[in-house]
Amino acid sequence: MNKTFKLYGIIFLIVLAVLALLELNKTAVTDWRKSFDINKKTPFGLFVFNKEANQFFDNKITRNQLSPYEYYKNKGKAPHNILVIESDIDEVSWEKILDQVDDGSDLMLISEKFPEYLSDELGFQHLYEAYGERNMLTLTDKKLSSDSLVLDKLPSERGFVGILKDHEILGGNADEHGNNKANFIKINYGEGHIYLHAEPLIVTNYYLLIPGNEKYVQDVFSYLPGRETVWFSGKNETSAESASPLRFILSKPALRYAWWLLLGGLLLFVIFNAKRKQRIVPIIEPLKNKSVEFVKSIGNLYLQEGDFHDMMSKKAQFFLNKVRMDLLIDTQNIDGYFAHKLHLKTGKNLQNINEAISLIKKGQDPYASVMKEDLIRMNQLLDEILK
Repeated sequence: MNKTFKLYGIIFLIVLAVLALLELNKTAVTDWRKSFDINKKTPFGLFVFNKEANQFFDNKITRNQLSPYEYYKNKGKAPHNILVIESDIDEVSWEKILDQVDDGSDLMLISEKFPEYLSDELGFQHLYEAYGERNMLTLTDKKLSSDSLVLDKLPSERGFVGILKDHEILGGNADEHGNNKANFIKINYGEGHIYLHAEPLIVTNYYLLIPGNEKYVQDVFSYLPGRETVWFSGKNETSAESASPLRFILSKPALRYAWWLLLGGLLLFVIFNAKRKQRIVPIIEPLKNKSVEFVKSIGNLYLQEGDFHDMMSKKAQFFLNKVRMDLLIDTQNIDGYFAHKLHLKTGKNLQNINEAISLIKKGQDPYASVMKEDLIRMNQLLDEILK
């Protein structure tokens, strides 16, 4: 492990330790987002309501994760209660719900926003109107008027306008100045009824944990008959839980910070080590061809010894081997026929060929007297023939 890698490792560990200390010492921040998630314990989650729903509905509630379209698609149900809390539902599913209401079921819809399809079908409008930071929710029934609920944290401040005469106002919200707006209404639809409440904060963790608020919530649900209630508590497609295998890591702040830190550290490591490290490659000189020098050395040796006869013999042997291999001429008999074939294949002067054959035979004769001039002449002739 080189020194640079060790340095990067030490820096990474120091950064990790600093972030860990900051994470341990930081003050927990309350998440005030309106998630309306049945699994979240944040102030505006529905964890408490999910646990207490059986008590509110006398153990006659069924939690359903399917969409209304899927739930009612292949089966008819006897009249029952339908509960929807702050959930985006497609138009086809709303048609299925309204069909059930038309056949005698009752719908309780608690939401800040109502789909345009539903408002057009039922004949009402809902609007936003600022009432301040504190609202009081009350019911119009005199028997229930004492069971109010005060909203002091992020009230939606929504109500209904354009209500038809046959719509019944069941409750409203009022600010500290007495301004009142209907936020809980009842609509007759076919053989059933539809209850619309514009403030879903009443069923969130924060308000249900305040003593006394549960009475108001019980009063709201008391308008539903005492029969089976189907709560469509599943999330819609736009807010569906991520299918990523990292969803657990990303859902926990500490694990999420560690994950991004790990990715950042790997990215820095790749950036600083992108340039390939390599030792200097030494320059190796190619091997020199010393064949010519070897031949010259051997030639000089022969010249110094004065053995011209042996040099002529080796030169003649080399020439005849070359003729056999390259020109495919039999060299067993070096005569006129050999000279004629060599003349035809090389196109060289026949007189020079005959002179070269004469010198070859002289070099092959161990008893012949060879002079330096004979060696030089034979070398010239043989080189000329093979050129």
